[in-house]
Amino acid sequence: MLSVPKDLRSFLEQVIREMPGQIKVVPHEVDPRFGCTGLAERFARRNEYPALYFEKVKGSEIPLIINLTATPERLALALGSTIEDVVRTYGERLAERIPPIWVAREEAPVKEVIWTGEQVDLGKLPFLWHNAQDGGPYITSGVGIVRDPESGAINAGVYRHQVYGRDEIGVWFIDTHHGAYIYRANEAAGRPTPIVIAIGHHPALIMGAVSRIPGIGGELEAAGALLGEPVRLVEAETCDLPVPADAEIVLEGEVLPYQRREEGPFGEWPGHYMAGGPKPIIKIKAITMRRDAIYYDIFSANREHLVLGALPRMGSIYRAVKQVVPGVKAVHVPAHSRMHCYISIRKERDAEVKKAAFAALNTEPENLKLVVVVDDDINVFNDGEVMWAIGTRFDAARDLLVIPDWSGPGGLLPTGWEYHEDGTRTPKMVSAMILDATKPAPPVPYPERARVPEEAVDAADLSDVYDMRELPVRRGQE
Repeated sequence: MLSVPKDLRSFLEQVIREMPGQIKVVPHEVDPRFGCTGLAERFARRNEYPALYFEKVKGSEIPLIINLTATPERLALALGSTIEDVVRTYGERLAERIPPIWVAREEAPVKEVIWTGEQVDLGKLPFLWHNAQDGGPYITSGVGIVRDPESGAINAGVYRHQVYGRDEIGVWFIDTHHGAYIYRANEAAGRPTPIVIAIGHHPALIMGAVSRIPGIGGELEAAGALLGEPVRLVEAETCDLPVPADAEIVLEGEVLPYQRREEGPFGEWPGHYMAGGPKPIIKIKAITMRRDAIYYDIFSANREHLVLGALPRMGSIYRAVKQVVPGVKAVHVPAHSRMHCYISIRKERDAEVKKAAFAALNTEPENLKLVVVVDDDINVFNDGEVMWAIGTRFDAARDLLVIPDWSGPGGLLPTGWEYHEDGTRTPKMVSAMILDATKPAPPVPYPERARVPEEAVDAADLSDVYDMRELPVRRGQE
């Protein structure tokens, strides 16, 4: 019997089965203008991040889910791993990518409903306004797929798309991303850039799309490696691009050459509004979807945006560091600060610290501003331990390396811009830091860390420990 392909629905079923209570259903009608994100933020202020399934979003007949990937535990579940092991799992799977496969149209759920011509109306989809000063509703979860005109390679990435009207959206390609190179090459030749945008699939597809892979293309193969099975593809309606057959919704269109429209502002992952300015326009030519489609939204400038973006970067960094420092133990990009990276290594030579740090910075040049390298006895997933290592093993005069004008200019970080009194801004370069919080390499001695013996911790009996509810009565006072 053929197995059911992994998709958004299979993951929802897995969460319901293995993490009961982590998907909440909202049965009443909610306004797409801050209603969905307002409810998610209400939970966040209680330090709770359940996935929220909205049955009724005003103005649309399509239900919506948000916050699905807002916790590291759910992302680890998506990869069949654990919190402690998920970064290594991610990095190792990327080393053995799985090519996609093609399926017939009748086997593709995303072809159950097809809108073309006058049927195309983006207003029927539940696009959300996320944060107070956003310039409009945005598509935040779409995997954009384009073809490189020179090599023919298929490239996938996640871009931000402001929704302008019934058949028009914007796109912001970060200048250094491959999608931008492809668009600029087509524009220089006076051609539009065909694009398909897949919305709603297994989290592994999005993680594959944002993985840092050398060269143009390879993201669909990376997604297959993370899924543990090939991504199923079917041909688009209006061009020769591949479409993920098991997506919930697909938009097909063209990025128009030499046409711009004012875009933004928009709350980005660093937690600030970044005004976009004039950006390219996509003309939507077709919409295909499942008969009972579910719209998947990523809560921008919030925990989900950070968590979902952090794991693929950790996996890519782990893989890059391991190539130059085989003794790497773990990599952590904290969800609360995706500009920082903590790396633990089993250090054999002092030079390995800079090798590991520069491998990380070269993997994420636009985003990382601080890399802290620690020894393998430090848990990089515990901020307190990392800070302890800095306090006890780092000397600023000797162990701090500042790299001026490392990346940029511009980008999504507010520090990539110079701000002027007249309200304008100009792009500038951003610096980076490396903190060596490791002990000297062997055989140089260093004071031992005070610890309870591991055998005593393992032997500790917790079976009859209970919560104190009142002060015990002293002997002689009965």
